[in-house]
Amino acid sequence: MTLERLFRRWLRTLVSTFFRRVEVEGIENIPTTGGGILVSWHPNGMIDPALIFDRFPRRVVFGARNGLFSWPGLGAVLRALHTVPIFRADDSDGTNEEARREANARSLHALAEVVAQGSFACLFPEGDSHDAPHLIDLKTGAARFYFAALAQTPPGTPPPVLIPVGLFYDRKRVFRSNALVEFHPPIALPEKLQSGPPKGSTEEQERTFYRSVTDEIDGVLSNAIFATEDWEIHFLMRRSRKLARAERAARSGASPRAPSMSERVLGFERVWRGYQARLQTHPAEVAALRAEIAEYDADLRALGIEDHELDRGPRLASHGLVAILALQVIAVFVLFPPLLLFGYAVNGPSALALWFLARRFASKKKDEATIKALVGTLLFPLTWGFWGLVSFYTYESIRNYFPNMPDNALGSSLLTVTLGIVGGALALRYLRLARETSRAVRVRLTRRRSQECIARLREVRSLLCDALDQLSAGLELPGEVREDGRIVRESS
Repeated sequence: MTLERLFRRWLRTLVSTFFRRVEVEGIENIPTTGGGILVSWHPNGMIDPALIFDRFPRRVVFGARNGLFSWPGLGAVLRALHTVPIFRADDSDGTNEEARREANARSLHALAEVVAQGSFACLFPEGDSHDAPHLIDLKTGAARFYFAALAQTPPGTPPPVLIPVGLFYDRKRVFRSNALVEFHPPIALPEKLQSGPPKGSTEEQERTFYRSVTDEIDGVLSNAIFATEDWEIHFLMRRSRKLARAERAARSGASPRAPSMSERVLGFERVWRGYQARLQTHPAEVAALRAEIAEYDADLRALGIEDHELDRGPRLASHGLVAILALQVIAVFVLFPPLLLFGYAVNGPSALALWFLARRFASKKKDEATIKALVGTLLFPLTWGFWGLVSFYTYESIRNYFPNMPDNALGSSLLTVTLGIVGGALALRYLRLARETSRAVRVRLTRRRSQECIARLREVRSLLCDALDQLSAGLELPGEVREDGRIVRESS
C-alpha cells in the first residue's frame, strides 16, 4: 500500500472521528478528465484542506505555506504527499526577498506542471485562515497559477478548470459537529480574460490583468459561501431560515426531522439570495424586517427556546412524558457523573497536554484545531493503552478498593480501557447533554409560566414568515420548499 493510500485511510478515520457527519454536494461538477484548480475560502485552518483531500474524488495536490513543513511529523507527511511549499511574503523576515520570490516561482511552476498533466491542485486565495463571515482580500497567486498551468497544458488536452469550493461548519471548533463540502460548477471567465495577459504587456498591465481575474474569482467564491457583511446579519439570516421552517411545519401539522447540513445551507442560501436581491429593490422594507427579526430573536433568546419549541413542547400534564423526562434527569445528573469523573481522570491529563501543545506550537489561532485533531488521534489511544497496562499489573490492588472489578488482570485491563474510552466520549458530550436536559425542563416550565408570551411569539413568527414570503415572491430561489417546511433540491 502506497503512503498516499495509507494517509487517505488514516485521514478518513480522523475526519470521521472529528466530525459527526460530513456531507458532500456537487460531485457532478467535477470533470472526469483533465486537470484543474480548486479555490476555496479558508475558515478553519488545516481542517479545510483535510476535508477537501478526503472528499475529493480525484487526486489533488496542495500548496501549503512553507512554515508548516517545519512542524514535527506534519512536515514529513506533507513531503510524502508531494505538497508544494509556498513561500509567502508574510512568512519572510524580509532580509532576502529575491530568494523567497525565486523559491516561490519554482514551487508554483512545479505545481502548475502537475495540473497541466491532468491532476488537481487546491489553493486558498485568501492566503490565511480567518473567522470572518466573508472573504478577506484575495491574493492574485491563484490567477497567476491558473494561467501558468494553462500555458503548460499539452495541445489537444482539456484545459484546466477553476472550481470554487464552499466549506460550511455548524460549529467549527466543536468536536463531533457537522460539515458540508460543496463543489460548484467551474468558473466561466469573461472572453477577454480567457487567454491570459496580452503579449508584450508591461508589468503594471499584467498586475491589472491578474487582479481582474482575481476579482472574478472573488465574486464567484463570495456567492458560493454566501458571504455576509458581519456576523449580526449572518445570525439573523439563520434565524429567518429556522423560523420559516418551523412556521411551515406548524401550519401543516408536521413534525419534520432536524435538518441536515445540506438542508441548512440550502435554506440559508435561499434567505441570502432573497436578501441580496431585495436589498437592491426594497431597501426600506428589508431594513424594517431585519429589525423585527432581531427583536423576535432577542425574545427567543431571553426565553432560552428555539422556534420549533413554540409548538411542540410536550405537555406537563402527560404523566408518561414527565416520567421520561424524570428518567433523563436522573441519568444525566445522577448516573453519568461517576463515569464522567473516571473519564476526566483518565483523559484529563492528556487533554490538558493537548491544549498546551496547541497553544504553544500553533503560530495562528486556526492551527490549534489542526494540532488537536492530528495529535489527539495518537495521544488518546496511547493514554487508554497506558491505563490499561497500569490496570493489568495492579489489578489485585485495584480490587481492594473496587471489589466488583473483574477477578483477572486481562478483564481489569479491558474494562479500564473501555471505561476510559466511554468516559472520554461522555466528557465531550456531557455539557451538551446537560444543556439539552436543562432546556427540556426549562421549556416545560416556560410554557407553564409564560403561555401568553409563547402565544405572542407564535403570532410574531407567523407574521415574519408571511413577510419573508411576500418579499421573496417572484424571485427565483434555489431549492423546493415542501409543505412541512423542509427544503430540498429541485431534483430530490
